[in-house]
Amino acid sequence: MELTVNNAKTYCYTGGKPFDAAKPTVVFIHGVLNDHSVWILQSRYLANHGYNVLTVDLPGHCRSAGEAPSSVEEAADFIAALLDAAGVQKAALVGHSWGSLIALEAASRLKDRVTHLVLVGTAFPMKVSPVLIETSLSEPMKALAMINVFSRSTLAAPPSALGPGTWVFGASMALGKRVLASNTAVNVFHRGFVACDRYAHGEQAISEIACPVLFVLGAQDQMTAPKAAQPLIAKARASGKTVQVVSLPVGHHQMTETPDETLFAIRDFLNTVPQ
Repeated sequence: MELTVNNAKTYCYTGGKPFDAAKPTVVFIHGVLNDHSVWILQSRYLANHGYNVLTVDLPGHCRSAGEAPSSVEEAADFIAALLDAAGVQKAALVGHSWGSLIALEAASRLKDRVTHLVLVGTAFPMKVSPVLIETSLSEPMKALAMINVFSRSTLAAPPSALGPGTWVFGASMALGKRVLASNTAVNVFHRGFVACDRYAHGEQAISEIACPVLFVLGAQDQMTAPKAAQPLIAKARASGKTVQVVSLPVGHHQMTETPDETLFAIRDFLNTVPQ
């Protein structure tokens, strides 16, 4: 599905189902050097079980045009504009890594328009190693290999969401190369890392959201360690939010290493936790 958002073509995967703004809507937001495809299993399931799904390529990434966001705040404004363009009054927001910060910031701005917030592989502050930031600019292929090692609990993961015979590590490397090559104007790898590193509004944002929140964390996550999410969890609880935390025995890419468990955590949260 293509929408015009901020005068630019925006691609959203709808899980193979026609878009229907009258249904409960879930917006999936990817992380750095990813696209909509990282949510393939979760988005298809929900689209076939009563939900309207918008699984977006962020601006300047793969099938979406426009300027790639240079900050979490810019990307959050884009999510608000996306809902307006789609004619969606209310939606649940699900974000992974950088996408989790975007979802958090958008939820704090949109208030009652966000029914549920799901933060997968999140942390605050989401500081990025200076070496990784520099290498993402000077030697992006080396940095891509580094993060794909750091992001995995094992380099021999089961085939998972992508089907039998799939090499999860190799598929993720190929995706990163494709996303990087999709934008010849800017280095979206470096830009995304800098946006994560500089975001400073997380604790204030979590106190301002008006919806329940689910944290899906990887116990072996080396990119966003579970302990780095604890300030957000504590702040959400202290401000009276309904909070759920699910810990999975994997690294940073919960959607491909534990696709079913990640899906079920999101599904159950959407189905059982009221706004």
